[in-house]
Amino acid sequence: MDDVTATARWSAEAIAARIVRYRDLQPCFNAFIDTRTPGSEAKENFTIIGPGVSENPDQHVHITQPHGFNIGGARQPPGCVNSQHSHDTAEVFVVHTGRWSFNLGEHGDAARVECGPGDTISLPTGMFRGFTNIGDDIGFLWAVLGSDVPGRVLWAPEVFDMAADYGLVLLENGTLIDTAAGQAVPADVAPMPRTSPAEAAALAVPSMGEAERLVVRAQAQSAAIIGRGGPLAWEHGFTLERIALAGPSDLDLTGAVVFIHRGTMTFTLAGVPVRLDAGDTMTVPDGVAIAAVRGDEAIAFAVRRA
Repeated sequence: MDDVTATARWSAEAIAARIVRYRDLQPCFNAFIDTRTPGSEAKENFTIIGPGVSENPDQHVHITQPHGFNIGGARQPPGCVNSQHSHDTAEVFVVHTGRWSFNLGEHGDAARVECGPGDTISLPTGMFRGFTNIGDDIGFLWAVLGSDVPGRVLWAPEVFDMAADYGLVLLENGTLIDTAAGQAVPADVAPMPRTSPAEAAALAVPSMGEAERLVVRAQAQSAAIIGRGGPLAWEHGFTLERIALAGPSDLDLTGAVVFIHRGTMTFTLAGVPVRLDAGDTMTVPDGVAIAAVRGDEAIAFAVRRA
């Protein structure tokens, strides 16, 4: 595609549709089976690119175009808990704001890792994990899930017990039913079976040393974090790199999903000026001319399909 055609195709409106501003994020407060459990009811879930693993079919998806991975987010006030669960594909968090405790194992007591702004943690498949905002302010986690279809969440057994007390029923097809709001369990779909002791016992239980190796601290991050020689070397289905800019750059963002952790980034995309601020996410199209990239004390993270 030549530059003239690209510029005509990528109007300012088309480019704006590929940007999700932090201020415009639309949260879901009842995305999962644990969202009525005391201590978890104030958490906000976001599906930024792709549907993620939300159990609420009404959750807003900001960008539906498949990328080979999903981008989401979690925002929680101090003390708010995300209950113990496991995923079928990779789950990676970049801590944008707040201080967080990631608690591993069925009851969250096998290993515990604390993370702060700029830290990255990759949580492998087949391992129970939960997380709590242990800071004094509202915290936000930016998340990457592997695959266009990241599967369903496997909840720890006690999560089902707590949910039943508050009228939430998860169906076998992954849909959440709110009986307290008058919804009925359909006759043709069975409830999701409570996770069995055998299923729970089959998941990995990390040691503290193993848990620490899941984290790349902000102060220790080089350009590559996942893939391309990065320290989180196991298969994820995507790559993640850290970008630090304090002036002009010839950085190539083509085909990347970019998240601004700190500062601002400006560039020209197919002749259209773009400014991204802290908390913003953009999916940069392939085959489009990018010029005049500049960072103003910017720390950003870029995800690409592996």
